[in-house]
Amino acid sequence: MPSILDSRDQIKKLDKSNLLGSVEALSQQIEDALEQTSSIVIDSSYKTGIKNIVVAGMGGSVLASYIIKNLYKSELQVPFEVVSHYDLPSYVSNDSLVILSSYSGTTEEVLAAAEQAQAKNVKIMAIASGGPLLDMASKNNWPVYKIEPNFNPSKQPRLAIGYAVVGQLALLSHAGQLRDLSSELKLVSSNLQKMVKELSLEAHDNIAKTLAFSCYDKHIILVGAEHLIGAAHVFNNQINENAKALTSEWHLPEFNHHYMEALSFPKLAKETTLFIFFNSALYNERVQKRVLLTKSLVEQKGYETQMFLATSKTKLEQVFEVIQLGEFVAAYLPILYGIDPSAIPNVDWFKNEMAK
Repeated sequence: MPSILDSRDQIKKLDKSNLLGSVEALSQQIEDALEQTSSIVIDSSYKTGIKNIVVAGMGGSVLASYIIKNLYKSELQVPFEVVSHYDLPSYVSNDSLVILSSYSGTTEEVLAAAEQAQAKNVKIMAIASGGPLLDMASKNNWPVYKIEPNFNPSKQPRLAIGYAVVGQLALLSHAGQLRDLSSELKLVSSNLQKMVKELSLEAHDNIAKTLAFSCYDKHIILVGAEHLIGAAHVFNNQINENAKALTSEWHLPEFNHHYMEALSFPKLAKETTLFIFFNSALYNERVQKRVLLTKSLVEQKGYETQMFLATSKTKLEQVFEVIQLGEFVAAYLPILYGIDPSAIPNVDWFKNEMAK
């Protein structure tokens, strides 16, 4: 039976900012960002003596950092930390690299971190599309990636994930902290073009639509591991902001050491909770076993579960496989609720109140 998720015209009535257009343009964002970042020049002083990396950002502007932290932990040669509050860690010093990430360039926590970074005389880079952060970068000659969001029609930071990931990877590569990943990202883009066709409105009964229906009116608990932890975090963020729905994130093996004992009460939770597990043949073999055993136990306790197996050949490809799926699910679910997926009234209200 046809549903609203099969009708682009019906969805447009709710999706007034064309959020779905941003979802469908993820591969184009990657290609566009590769072109935009190809001309970035970083002073040689940024390429030596770095003892730690700190990324300061909030919400959608810092999603890429969680991806990089978990995807490249075996390649990064120095500690990599994500800071989502006002204060930088006390260890930040003149041999630290601080990346300031704010899509709008106006995020108050990031601007506070910028002032602290300057006071500590650290090496600073910035990512933004405008605002005071870009002004600071220009004034102080910081290396900067100015996002030109040509393929983000919704103008939502969380939907600019292609620009954010490529931008941070490019800055880290130019600073000698990671290898050049351009060729791998081009392959990712090619794969995503095929995936979009498989998950689009025109593809009836696809996995993204099926998951969206399963998620309807449920508290969604996302369980990932290893290189997919950051991708699961993106999935989580987008369901929160797009569908205005409650979610929780858990990682294996930590889940197995205490959260399993939380499955008995309240009894009503079994009727209103959905667990989504992310598995991969690229996980440690012991983690793969944990995924299957954990899913089995959760089902034995009376909960509904879903499993998504990432099948791409490389970890980077799998990360974007999960991100693309999550973006579609998080675009379809609010349509089922009958709401505009772009609007974030609670976040906007809070920002306005804080500004008083």
